[in-house]
Amino acid sequence: MTDAFAQYQVGLESPATRIWEVTPNDRDDMDEASRAINVATSGTVRITTVDGTTATIYVAAGSAFPVRAARIWNSGTTATDITALA
Repeated sequence: MTDAFAQYQVGLESPATRIWEVTPNDRDDMDEASRAINVATSGTVRITTVDGTTATIYVAAGSAFPVRAARIWNSGTTATDITALA
């Protein structure tokens, strides 16, 4: 595969280069902070950001919600099939 953009540095405004499924967890942070999250079913997502702020947000299904999340909590989260993008 050829990547015409390989010579460019990846920044926060760049498209995601990694995507992984998230299992919400009340105890542990994710292995890597996200740049955005996506959900298959709309609902609330309780997150802790990389600066330590914890809040519950509403995320609509099918769109990337830009957030630098360190943790996605199980309690307070009703959205399903959450993916993180970085």
